[in-house]
Amino acid sequence: MATEQELLAARIFFRAVFPVIKVMLEDNPKFSRKFQGVTAKIQILAKNDPEDVATYFKFDDGAFEVVPGMAENPDITLRFSSVAKMNAMFAGKPVLPRVKGMFSHFGLFVKVMGLLMGLKLLMPDAKPKTPEQAKLKVKMTLYMVSTALSQLNKAGDPDMVKWTSKQPERIYQWSCEPEGIAAYLKIKAGKSKAGRGYYTRRKPFVHMKFASVDAALAILSNSVDMVQAMVKGMLAVEGSPEYGAALGNFMVRIAVLVS
Repeated sequence: MATEQELLAARIFFRAVFPVIKVMLEDNPKFSRKFQGVTAKIQILAKNDPEDVATYFKFDDGAFEVVPGMAENPDITLRFSSVAKMNAMFAGKPVLPRVKGMFSHFGLFVKVMGLLMGLKLLMPDAKPKTPEQAKLKVKMTLYMVSTALSQLNKAGDPDMVKWTSKQPERIYQWSCEPEGIAAYLKIKAGKSKAGRGYYTRRKPFVHMKFASVDAALAILSNSVDMVQAMVKGMLAVEGSPEYGAALGNFMVRIAVLVS
């Protein structure tokens, strides 16, 4: 039986990490070309008692969606013997699943594994090789982090719930200038919702502004802590320092969960 932390990590992978595959498909021509015309379902399943943990990827002629639960007649199934082993593989550790449908859909299997390998760009020690990759990594990371924080709250994490429950409507914004990469987290009376882009209906309660893609990469990979980054002009945090610090601590927790 999986522990609460293992199930929470799986939730983050399913609902925050996997959805940014769509960004790779949209922004990276290497992947978008490979999946043009592909219509398929890829099941990801981890054995667990009393209920297996599952989600699947749905490709529909270039469109991509992550769907919770079991797929009907999936083309390929990646099956793990435990939630812990599944989490370990997606954290970059040497774990292999049992694969059903690999030989009958070998070309598709190779494409999907390449896509999953592309997620390694999110890892702190992954070094982008081009300016385009660097920009993609920042965008994927900010989208993932904002969504993961909301999922941490929706999953009932005690610390996160305590933090969100007493707050009125507030916007926590991240942005990377001048590229215009942005994501936000909306909190209101214990509820949370993540979004991509700039929130325009009200001023952010806390706004973390990265000075450049390189600055964002250094901070998000923990190569430079936030205090040093602000001293060096790599990061500006507008709004409440106390809540900004708390938000930074939760971001570190997310990084630990998926590592």
